[in-house]
Amino acid sequence: MTTVSSIAGHVNSANKLLEINNLNVEYYAANGTVHALTDVSITLERGQILGVAGESGSGKSTLAYAITRLLRPPAVITGGQILYYPQHNSSLLGNTAVHKNSRAKNASSPGSELVDASPQAMDILQLTPTQLRSFRWSELSIVFQSAMNALNPVLDIGTQIIDVLHTHRPTLSKDARHTRAIELLRLVGIAPDRIHSYPHELSGGMRQRAIIAIALALSPELIILDEPTTALDVVVQREILAKIIGLRNEFGFSVIFITHDLSLLLEMADKVAIMYAGRVVEMATCAELHHQPRHPYSYGLLNSFPTLHGPRRRMTGIPGFPPDLRAVPSGCAFHPRCPCAFDACNEHLPRLLPSTSETPEQVVACHLYDPRFNTEEPPSNADFAAKYEANYEAIQGRRNLR
Repeated sequence: MTTVSSIAGHVNSANKLLEINNLNVEYYAANGTVHALTDVSITLERGQILGVAGESGSGKSTLAYAITRLLRPPAVITGGQILYYPQHNSSLLGNTAVHKNSRAKNASSPGSELVDASPQAMDILQLTPTQLRSFRWSELSIVFQSAMNALNPVLDIGTQIIDVLHTHRPTLSKDARHTRAIELLRLVGIAPDRIHSYPHELSGGMRQRAIIAIALALSPELIILDEPTTALDVVVQREILAKIIGLRNEFGFSVIFITHDLSLLLEMADKVAIMYAGRVVEMATCAELHHQPRHPYSYGLLNSFPTLHGPRRRMTGIPGFPPDLRAVPSGCAFHPRCPCAFDACNEHLPRLLPSTSETPEQVVACHLYDPRFNTEEPPSNADFAAKYEANYEAIQGRRNLR
């Protein structure tokens, strides 16, 4: 059996930064176990912007918190690996190094292939609390969804930036920390005289810029952005995105950008992973996804918002509701909402496979591209549009969508 990581893009091992293998996360509750992430495998290269898109509840934020080890009970990581490849030999490695000759197997995924990792790989899930403290912000940082909730309301933004520097770079002098804080504010477009401003004295866009400044304080290799522009108007969104892209181009860090707005990712990401019901259902470059989405769900997301140019067309969107993750539908989780569903979709779980021989790096988990179940030509964009429009009312009326 081919592993997901082996088909999800041909990544140069020397350029690899993060490798997620068969990651599983569950939330235990009295009314049932929520399967938030199931067998998620993603690879990120250095300097790359990876977009993660999907509806609310698809597992995007859970993925971010799993990578950063910020999940708290009742959330539990039940299986998988999160391998990080530091630029230089890191003192954090210790017993967490995964050596090339030791092949780790995910016990929670029977039948999954063994995964090779280069000698310098570090399994984030095996880091001790002390190692995690050194790892966060230095190697990996996160920009949370709500800047007002992420910032301490009783401390000015300068104090909060300096606190990161004081904790992780204790040898820096007081003047050096203050100079660095001003430099960071300038980098994100905040005037130095606002260093003593409190969060409530800043606009939403400036608060988000302050969070980005804190994330950049120690020059990490990877920054995770968890819907950083959700609460901002479109003009400020544009400014924040332009600032993120400019900083990435200047410093060369990698970005995982999480959002439910696929149009944002098409403008800035190098590669996009589409998530549904805790699984990755399609992974492709922006150009591939924009011109030819292969999964019916990806097509529905792309066509859930109007275009500014071109002929007028009817907007259908995706009918129904996301599934209850305590009782995910059998087979393909999207089949109750899919206009292209057929018998195999109800019974068999789809595998991530190359969509066509012409685009081997565009992988999709859909039986339409599996020759075991479909011997005909996969549908085109026009086919998707016709089937969504023809079946929209019938799908919308089904009782088993919730």
